[in-house]
Amino acid sequence: MEQTSILVVDDDREIAELVEIHLAADGFKVWKAYNAKEGLMIMEREKITLAILDIMMPGMDGTELCRKIREKSNIPIIMLSARSTDLDKIMGLGNGADDYVTKPFNPLELIARVKSQLRRYTSLNPGSVPPENEQEVTVKNLTINRETRVVTAYGREVRLTPLEFDILYLLASNPGKVFSTDEIFEKVWNEKMYEANNTVMVHIRRLREKIEMDPKNAEIIKTVWGVGYRIER
Repeated sequence: MEQTSILVVDDDREIAELVEIHLAADGFKVWKAYNAKEGLMIMEREKITLAILDIMMPGMDGTELCRKIREKSNIPIIMLSARSTDLDKIMGLGNGADDYVTKPFNPLELIARVKSQLRRYTSLNPGSVPPENEQEVTVKNLTINRETRVVTAYGREVRLTPLEFDILYLLASNPGKVFSTDEIFEKVWNEKMYEANNTVMVHIRRLREKIEMDPKNAEIIKTVWGVGYRIER
């Protein structure tokens, strides 16, 4: 069975090697890079399934590297950072990352996050699943194919990350239902939200930028102020 390949990009060699040791112990194939340029070269020549990127690196930083990877790939991306402010998290997620881990971190927690992202990426079943014979959902100017994970908005195909797809599918497969940010987080991330954060809001904003004709006046994903989000019938 082919090993799942994971790219680790961190200019701190000790951290990169620590992550490699724990990932390899779980059976993953690990490619290490110590700067963004090396990371991009590995992405071009290897079949990478998930990337772990440090934010603070000399030259091109992790957020810019994340943007460049997103131009060509929808693989899960986990950001590592020594900074834990909400603004840093919003910037990381806003540039296309799927998760954010603050240094210093417990390697076992990171591995758990990696496995969670890989399960979501390889699964064709998002958080809310309609009947088995309903492979395609069409609502508003949006068409979503559950099996192929192809999304078309206003007649054009759009590229979404696994998390973005799952959020959009959850809303579209339940037209008219309002989901709070807590409900979206718990259904899509499969975790309880223990404290308020902006993770869901950031992903909704990115979704609107991709699927709406005018993201500032959204016609597909509606905000129900003080409650949450919905896609109307």
